[in-house]
Amino acid sequence: MAVVTGGGRGIGAAVCRRLAEEGAAVAVLDLDPEPAAQVARTLPGAGAYAADAGDRAEVEDVVRRVLARHGRIDVLVPCAGVMRGAPVTEMTDQNWTEVLTSHLTGAFTAVRAVTPAMTAQGYGRIVLISSIAARGIAGHVNYGTAKAGIAGMARSLALELGPHGVTVNAVAPGFIATRMTREGAERRGRTWEEHAAQAAAGIALRRIGTPEDVAAVVAFLAGADAGYVTGQVIHVSGDP
Repeated sequence: MAVVTGGGRGIGAAVCRRLAEEGAAVAVLDLDPEPAAQVARTLPGAGAYAADAGDRAEVEDVVRRVLARHGRIDVLVPCAGVMRGAPVTEMTDQNWTEVLTSHLTGAFTAVRAVTPAMTAQGYGRIVLISSIAARGIAGHVNYGTAKAGIAGMARSLALELGPHGVTVNAVAPGFIATRMTREGAERRGRTWEEHAAQAAAGIALRRIGTPEDVAAVVAFLAGADAGYVTGQVIHVSGDP
């Protein structure tokens, strides 16, 4: 049984589909119920749940409902998050808080909610979503900070939860074709094709990534073959 937050679109939706292909029943969580329902309808045994990933009460309620229906949670992948870019001198408190809450607090909230079930059953796979932006990204100090925090969260939780049979890793995507990156093109006044081509030119593999590229690595870390891998941050960026 897998729980995926931000599962209605982009990387989250691709993760839901890939985990379902691997045989998991998937709880698709999203702030917007309609995309979550659309994804869930295409996957056998999946369920859609409307929840704000940064709201403790809402997330814990969904976890209770999933446990009541399925009896266990084996995999957690928190994918929810937003971007609110601005130079540091122009970044508002709201810009800062929204990004930190959606990415960093959202991941923490989901982990805290599922940990009792995972430790009680002596098994769990937690795969967090960091980013190559954790290395630094101009104009998005809130996003870079949140993603660096997620990398630290993975390492800290790996040490804490390892004795209970729970692995914790993170995937750090590079430039991925999602709604978020398409919105970035619009903000810069570029076509998507121009924006993607410019990004690809600076990547060793000379192409941008897809949500499915990320989902494949998430599925590996969520599976039996990664049972001796924990506390790692794996870049999925087409670059060294």
